[in-house]
This record gives sequence, C-alpha cells and structure tokens, in this order.
Amino acid sequence: MISSVKRPPAADRVYTHVKQAVLDRRYEGGTLLTEGELAEAVGVSRTPVREALLRLEVEGLLKLYPKKGALVLPVSAQEIADVVETRRLVEGHAVRKAVPAPAGLLRRLEELLEQQKRQAAAGDLAAAAVTDRCFHAEIVRSGGNEILSRLYDQLRDRQLRMGVAVMHSHPDRIAKTLAEHEAILTALREGDAEAAVDIVHGHVSWFSHLARGEVR
Repeated sequence: MISSVKRPPAADRVYTHVKQAVLDRRYEGGTLLTEGELAEAVGVSRTPVREALLRLEVEGLLKLYPKKGALVLPVSAQEIADVVETRRLVEGHAVRKAVPAPAGLLRRLEELLEQQKRQAAAGDLAAAAVTDRCFHAEIVRSGGNEILSRLYDQLRDRQLRMGVAVMHSHPDRIAKTLAEHEAILTALREGDAEAAVDIVHGHVSWFSHLARGEVR
C-alpha cells in the first residue's frame, strides 16, 4: 500500500530545520549560516533555502547578508527585558484569576512538574525548557481569555530560546526553577492568590537580572 502522506514543501522543511536548531541552540547566536550548507543539510536546492531564511528574518531570528549568508541573532538584553515585562503582566493576571484553581488545572501542573523533574535529572535541558513554557502556558490558558492566550503563545519561541540559553549558562538554575514551580503549585492549591502572584513575578523577573549581568 502506497502512503498518501506527502512530505512538507522544501521551504517548510528548511524553515523547520533552521528554526528548531536556533531554538535549541544547535545554531548559536553569532553563527553564520550559508545557503549551500543548509541546502545540503536538508537535501534541497538553494531556492527554498532563501525563502525559508526570509521567513526567519521576519521573525527576528536571523539577519540576512547578501552573498554571505544568514547570521543567527543573539538574544539581546532588550529582548529579554521586553519579554519579562510582558510575561509579568500576563502571568500575574492569569495566576490571580486561576484562584480558586480547578482540579483539572492542578492535576495538569503536577504532571508537568514531574515531567520537568525527570527531564532535568536526565540532563535534557532543551526538553525541560519546553516543559517550563507549558507549565506557565497552562495557567494562562486556564483563565479562558483567548486574546491573552494568543499573545502569550506569540512569546513561545523567544521564551524557549531564552530558557535553553539560561539553563545551559546557569545549570544550577534548574533546581531553583523546579522549586519555584512547586511553590506556585502550592499557592494555587491553598488558594493564596497574592502568594502565587509574588512567586510568579519573582520567577519571571530572574531573566531581567540576567540581562543586566546580575545573577542571583
């Protein structure tokens, strides 16, 4: 029986390959990617590579240089500050609104926390960063505000990239992240909205200290 499943278009395959490599830091900030290398890596011609790189430039992950290639843009201090400010506003509102927390939300957060603990113990920091984002996204989605949920999802790629970078640069941070997730979950179980907001704000604001070169 012949499979009817079609492969994604060539440009989409290049886009997915490069984007994932940038997000999980296989392509570090400052890396120069050439069309030829990418075409060979994905097994396509250079035309779809150019199309994919243009899309990634629009998303702010790359900067194109004619006849040279595409530079992977490092995460800037301003980008971190902007994301932190947005996250504080959205997540502080969402966690307050989540009290009293539905049983389904508590169960899902417990599952994600245990999953992140396993990933951290195995040293899979990229997977732990994805689970970290899912933990916070569940709280935001629980409020039922679709506009806020979409806004939060737009931060996904930046959050993943920053999260992986932080975990690699500060491997001791993962233990504190897990402890703070546990504290958020405890505050939600106990119905303590003010404590939950305070923990979320402190948890998210750590990125600001990183941007200013301060590490706690």
